[in-house]
Amino acid sequence: MKTREKTSAGHKALHVIGIVLCVILTPVLLINLTLIAKSYMNQEEVPSIGGCLPLIVLTDSMYPIIESGDLIICRTAEPESIRVGDVIAFFDPAGNGSSIVTHRVIEVTEWNGEVAWRTKGDNNNTEDRLPVSASKLVARYEGTRVAGAGNVALFMQTTPGLIVCVVLPILLLVSYDMVRRRLYEKANAQDTEELMAELEELRRLKAEQEQTK
Repeated sequence: MKTREKTSAGHKALHVIGIVLCVILTPVLLINLTLIAKSYMNQEEVPSIGGCLPLIVLTDSMYPIIESGDLIICRTAEPESIRVGDVIAFFDPAGNGSSIVTHRVIEVTEWNGEVAWRTKGDNNNTEDRLPVSASKLVARYEGTRVAGAGNVALFMQTTPGLIVCVVLPILLLVSYDMVRRRLYEKANAQDTEELMAELEELRRLKAEQEQTK
């Protein structure tokens, strides 16, 4: 009985650990794989999930509402919905075509026949040199920010980070399943041995009773 109780307690503990691993690691793994796959399939677009784009902040130009090293979540938006005061993420018109800036809209204007915006970082002394045309719009920042998580995200883009955040979760899940199966098989074997021992004891007792008659 004690062996069975210990086995049952072990199974419950392992089950709880398995649930925790799945809850924590599975979403992380799926999000990482989705973002990596999207970034490789379409390198000209910022990878998103359900219209939400995680962006890493590299400067303090929007301090104090956004700081360097933060991870912010932006949401895709139609150019016509952008208003003065909105904080938008956009491909820097004065940059290399791939760098993304997150600044506040200070004026809605027009550029080459399409809607455009004058922008400025809250912590900058001057506004951005060039207006941002609608074709440069990436998304709008709506206030979701995780302080310091951008540094973690940068680490995830390195080879060690890929190992820790993608390979390691897979290995943990596979290892958990292997351990669970082995413990289950061992518990079944123990239960079988105990049952056979009980049957053998019953046979012995029955034999002794027949001999005493």
